[in-house]
Amino acid sequence: MNEKKKNFLSGLNNEQTLAVDHFSGPLLVVAGAGSGKTRALTHRIAHLISEYNVDPSEILAVTFTNKAAREMKDRLELLLAKRLSENQFAQPWNTLQVAEQRQLRNRIYQEITKELWIGTFHSLFARLLRFDIDKFVDLGGLKWTRQFSIYDESDAQGLVKEIITQDLKLDPKRFEPKKIRWAISNAKNQGILPNQYEKQAEGQRGKITAEAYQLYRKALAANNALDFDDLLLLPVELLKQNKSIRSYWHQRFKHILVDEYQDTNWTQYELIKLLATNGVEPNLFKEWTNRSVFVVGDADQSIYSFRAADFRILMGFQDDFGDKSKDNVSSTIVKLEDNYRSTSTILEAANSLIANNKERLEKVLKATRGEGELIKLTECDDEISEAEAIVHRLRLLNASNSELNWGQMAVLYRTNAQSRSIEESLVRWSIPYIVVGGLRFYDRREIKDVLAYLKLLINPADSVSLLRIMNVPKRGVGKTTVQRLTDAANQLAIPIWDLLNDGEAIRSLGGRSAKGLLQFSELINSLRNEVNISPPSQLIQLVLEKSGYLSELIATATDEAEERRRNLQELVNAALQYQEENETATLEGFLASAALASDADKKESTNNQVTLMTLHSSKGLEFPVVCLVGMEQGLFPSYRSLDDPSSLEEERRLCYVGITRAKERLFLFHANERRTWGGIREPAIPSLFLSELPRDLIEGDIPLTGGTALRRDKHLERLTRIDREEKLSQSQSYPKNAVRRRYSGPSPEKAWKIGDKVIHNSFGIGEITHIFGSGEKISLAIKFQGLGAKILDPRLAPIQLVE
Repeated sequence: MNEKKKNFLSGLNNEQTLAVDHFSGPLLVVAGAGSGKTRALTHRIAHLISEYNVDPSEILAVTFTNKAAREMKDRLELLLAKRLSENQFAQPWNTLQVAEQRQLRNRIYQEITKELWIGTFHSLFARLLRFDIDKFVDLGGLKWTRQFSIYDESDAQGLVKEIITQDLKLDPKRFEPKKIRWAISNAKNQGILPNQYEKQAEGQRGKITAEAYQLYRKALAANNALDFDDLLLLPVELLKQNKSIRSYWHQRFKHILVDEYQDTNWTQYELIKLLATNGVEPNLFKEWTNRSVFVVGDADQSIYSFRAADFRILMGFQDDFGDKSKDNVSSTIVKLEDNYRSTSTILEAANSLIANNKERLEKVLKATRGEGELIKLTECDDEISEAEAIVHRLRLLNASNSELNWGQMAVLYRTNAQSRSIEESLVRWSIPYIVVGGLRFYDRREIKDVLAYLKLLINPADSVSLLRIMNVPKRGVGKTTVQRLTDAANQLAIPIWDLLNDGEAIRSLGGRSAKGLLQFSELINSLRNEVNISPPSQLIQLVLEKSGYLSELIATATDEAEERRRNLQELVNAALQYQEENETATLEGFLASAALASDADKKESTNNQVTLMTLHSSKGLEFPVVCLVGMEQGLFPSYRSLDDPSSLEEERRLCYVGITRAKERLFLFHANERRTWGGIREPAIPSLFLSELPRDLIEGDIPLTGGTALRRDKHLERLTRIDREEKLSQSQSYPKNAVRRRYSGPSPEKAWKIGDKVIHNSFGIGEITHIFGSGEKISLAIKFQGLGAKILDPRLAPIQLVE
């Protein structure tokens, strides 16, 4: 290799060099966590331009996020500017004046990075459509111009709602616009057009969704607008139907790079195929001279199936594009297995865990650093002691390591609801923190809604809280009515509540909204009567039940609604904890404690803050210290995954992602019990993932779970389902952590029904008054003697049917 060619290859390991220096043909780079894939991508683009004289305008680089695209451009600009510095000034970059550095970077921008197409699928193909969308021929005669608008999700949902309620004259409670919008989006992600959807639609709901899809597409065209899904679907249709346009873009982009290839969906895959092979099936395409498709990914880090991502696209690269040879001799696959991030202890644990997955490309992360500290496993009594244990661990590390600041520590959890107890513990110990990838607990919409109800019970003059919840959940109160009430209250110099509390005023000012406003006034007055006789936790439950907020979430039955429902239950748990810690627990006191937690990090944001985030949000990040919390069966892995081997493997990949975020120290936490629906404390079972970690790498006792260790020791095929109990011998003693039914519901041929008598371990005898949801996903409203109504999940609550 000549000296010139070493410019952008120096400092790379052998596998990175193979990837960067690859010029013609397809190549799959299997890039393990912390293996320097971003370095390989940026060096490859610089190498193509500088050493192979590729025109920057012929390079298309796809990133997963806009932030990643910006970072790639910045790194590439700096890389090329440093080289220009040596060639033009014959001196290192860091010896140049700031003005000279700025001048060189500007030159690189004008000549190179400005010409590159680097961005997400959506941004890149929106750009392509700006050139050619007017040439698109729709089967229904619809047309768009290059000046099209892009509708965000809120715009799209509003349009679908308008179609459901006004065009189709349907009840939005029965045919929920959000669900129909999701069905349309899902169809688009699979490349299904309205006419195709109509042909395969089944039942009344399917046919109505098909009709709504048709009308929605027409409405978008009438507004010269596209939604996010159209930014991928329309380019696929356009490139398939117009040979000359496809040929132009095929000739334009000779080198295609795709990052996070495991997170692509089938529409995105179609786009890559059409551009790379000009419509020819990849395994038949032979014209690879001076052309390449270079994809980087890791099947072990595929965690976005809920966004329609399919890691099988990456798994099938060798069959589609590659030479189909075995990995160790293939010329179309390179594996980056050297990890530059984590200690060997952390990597060995990650390798051991992910080896339990069957659907993956074989690879083993290899440490380039020392052994490091053992992984610390902590068993806690409950979620409160878990939060305190986490904070205690972080405080010890901060006190004993002068070079370690709060910003180098992260707490990762499976669901956003878990942040509440951790946030409160951090506030208690005055530790700065930031919640990433989601709102802080007390800033989430549903939490603010319920707190607004509670504030109004204390202070009816709080018009801000009143206006927030007057139509939440929806009561048919429109903006015009709200404005009329606000104007009247301002003119009379009285709180809006005084008007709402006057029946005659409401009938006069409310118009068609009067009925809903009167019901709202009656609701608030009835709840105010409970303030001095009910504890905060019960008041929250009363708000959720009587307002219809909870039943609306249950009826919605989406993942988002389930997450919001979890957060509201966590608010009940917060109130219960407040009551346990305060002898004279009042609603005013609880609201004050919530306000304290809410205002804890309103100071100017700095880097010196502990990071709290979900495991999904942590993808692509790294921290010297990582705490992985809530390692319990049903929480992580989630209950939904226990019945589905494929979903369980994705949960394991998510755990693998969490472990490999840690550079120096990894701490695992699980609780022996945790509050569940209805505020009931339930025994918690340690996650099966804990039993899949090597014992010699863990400091602390690894609990026996329903995982591999238990299956091996008990010779069981599987023990992660509650219905496996009967398969064990009656004489055999159960492992203390085995998942098994702790209550008895109706017999298999009988379902729960209103009027059933039940007995609860703590609440005593009760009667089912309402049933929310359907199938296995139901909740029961049960009226207990002397306690009132409670909403419980029959899968979790310790209730038995009284025959």
